[in-house]
Amino acid sequence: MIGAILGDMVGSRFEFHNHLSKDFDFLTKRSEFTDDSVMTCAVAQALMDSKEDFSDLQEKAVAAMQRIGRQFPNCGYGRRFCGWMFSDDPQPYNSCGNGSAMRVSPVGFAARDVDEAKALSAAVTRVTHDHPEGMKGAEATAVAIVLARQGKTKEEIRLAMEAYYDLSMSVDAYRRTWQGHGKEICQVAVPQALVCFLEGEDYEDVIRNCISIGGDSDTIAAIAGGIAEAFYGVPEDFVRQAKARLDPRLLTVVEDFRSWLAARASV
Repeated sequence: MIGAILGDMVGSRFEFHNHLSKDFDFLTKRSEFTDDSVMTCAVAQALMDSKEDFSDLQEKAVAAMQRIGRQFPNCGYGRRFCGWMFSDDPQPYNSCGNGSAMRVSPVGFAARDVDEAKALSAAVTRVTHDHPEGMKGAEATAVAIVLARQGKTKEEIRLAMEAYYDLSMSVDAYRRTWQGHGKEICQVAVPQALVCFLEGEDYEDVIRNCISIGGDSDTIAAIAGGIAEAFYGVPEDFVRQAKARLDPRLLTVVEDFRSWLAARASV
């Protein structure tokens, strides 16, 4: 999931200051984690806290998102999610916001197959983003990560993703039709992220694609970054830089999740 976190960091300084070019300093002193990274860590923690069969994952997702999210109250949460996070009775609110897809990458790395990815994605998503488009955006992202981990080709991944979205627009076309920050919804951000991944040549190029099309830069890059990590891996120097920018509490979750995945893979 470090690929999603790094994508968030790279995109953070461009979210409201879009840069329609792939030519930029990849990480700077202004690159920082946002709510995308915090909630990605919360989903990872929920998976680790759950029973082996994930039967209580939905309950654990609510607990982890509230507990971890409240420790970082000023990271850019949407208004409705912020209200949910501090609620004593958190209920789903029919959202199709792209927050469901930005945080779901740990599911893609934990799931043993596509069917499990769909089930786990539904469990961690429906607690907030229970709108069909919110559910679909998270599922598509998680499934793409599983397919990448399985060694599927980009054409195979594209074919699977076309069952979810129209992917006919290119990165260049998205850049040409840029209209500002963009709508923070799955039906906009997820296909953009998928196209940026599909046209990328390596992890870094995928993230540069994401920044270059404008829109909700940090979230598009977080979504694509998780998929790119599964397909390409993340260069170690970038991993070190991302970890150095994380709060120690979040870094502990990242390291614990890596160990948890290794133990799960050995069973």
